This record gives sequence, structure tokens and C-alpha cells, in this order.
Amino acid sequence: MFKGFYNLTSGMLTQQRHLNVVGNNMVNISTAGFKESRYTATTFDDVMYTRVGNKEKEYTEIGRQSYIRANSEIYVTYDQGIPEPTDIPLDFAIMGDGFFAIQQEDGNTVYTRAGSFSLDDEGYLCFPGVGRVLSNEGQPIVLGTDKLEVDGFGNISQKDGGYLGRLGVYNFEDLEQLEHNDAGFFTGEGAEAMETPQVMWKYLERSNVDMIRQMTDMLTCQRALQSAASVTKMYDEVMGHAASDVGRLG
Repeated sequence: MFKGFYNLTSGMLTQQRHLNVVGNNMVNISTAGFKESRYTATTFDDVMYTRVGNKEKEYTEIGRQSYIRANSEIYVTYDQGIPEPTDIPLDFAIMGDGFFAIQQEDGNTVYTRAGSFSLDDEGYLCFPGVGRVLSNEGQPIVLGTDKLEVDGFGNISQKDGGYLGRLGVYNFEDLEQLEHNDAGFFTGEGAEAMETPQVMWKYLERSNVDMIRQMTDMLTCQRALQSAASVTKMYDEVMGHAASDVGRLG
């Protein structure tokens, strides 16, 4: 009798979750290196079984239904963002595959495509508020100055020719196993330093979020959410009338 509420409520929850993903994409449209997330939903298969049987508990299946939709997956698109020149000596962009590795204060490593770095108080190359940038050997990079020269593989030297290290660019065999947060940082096991990365100096990779797509998805979700809410209200009124009228006829 009330199974319509399952469909309507699950539809509202699905659209709300989708809106949350779209909203996070739009908030980070100006975040360097941010990768767009996409939401998919599915139904629970064969959630409810209707059966008839006898005293020997020999059942015959007479129907099956799936009432609700649920979160299936939020996945990330790793399409290349447009490189944008900044003319800032501690800005870097990766072309093609790979991630920069940032070692946090607790020793854990996170990965990002955002290369907007700076120098900490001890002269280490760092991502502000996150941690120190790692070299291709997995060690923090000491620069001490922003008077640099950087080649297309991420090799960093002082302007007078002194070699300082190589910017680490790491990749994963299976990107699907990576976990990500709303700020665009990734965590996962099995990172390996790339031998021939493509690094652009004094550039930042722009977010790959498609603003038009996100606006379209947002409007679609909002309309679906409003429609489901309106139908839920009408359904509630119909069920109220049915309960009161049936009771009066009885």
C-alpha cells in the first residue's frame, strides 16, 4: 500500500546526493588540478520477494520487486585540464598521466594534480597547509630559493647551475582504486615514480570541470527533486483519504 513512498523518497535522496556532487564540482571549478566527479545510481536488485508456500516450506516465487534507488558510484574523470601560464617560479603542471606527491606531517602521502607550491620556513618545497612535496626518490625537496631553472622532466636547478633535485611525478596502475576527497587530493597504494614525466614550469593545470554540464545537471536534479517532493505530498493526501474513506465504509 505504501510502496510508492519508497520510490519517491529514494528518488529524492538520489537527486540530493547528485546535487551534492554537482555543487562540489562547481565550488572547485577554479581549483588548480581539480578533477570532476560524476554520480551514478542504481536500484537494489530483487530486494523484496513475494512467495507462497505450504507447511513443508516449499515455496513458489510469484514476483519480485525493487523499490528504491541508491548510490552506485561516485567516480572521477581524469581528463587533462588546460595548462594556464602563471609566470610564478613555484608553479608546475603535469601534462598527461601522473600526480604530485605530498608528504603530510603525520607521514602519510597524498597525491594531487595541483602544482601551486611554495617554500616553508625551512626552505622545503611544500603545498601550503598540506605538507612537503616529494622528489622522484620519495624524499622532501630542499630548495631554499625560488631562483630556479626547471626542465620538461621536472629537474630543478639553481640559476647558477647547482642541481637541487627532481620533482616527483607518480602514477598508479589502476586509477579506479584511488580514494579522493572534496578538495581534490587522492590516496592509494602502489604509486610508482614516472621515468619520463612531462612537467610544465610556471604553469598550472586548470580544473577539468565542464561548467555548462554542471549547470545542466544541477537544473535537472533540482526539477526532479521538486517533482518528487510534490508527488510525495499528493500521494500522502491520497493515502490519507483512502485510509479515512475505507474506515468509514467499513
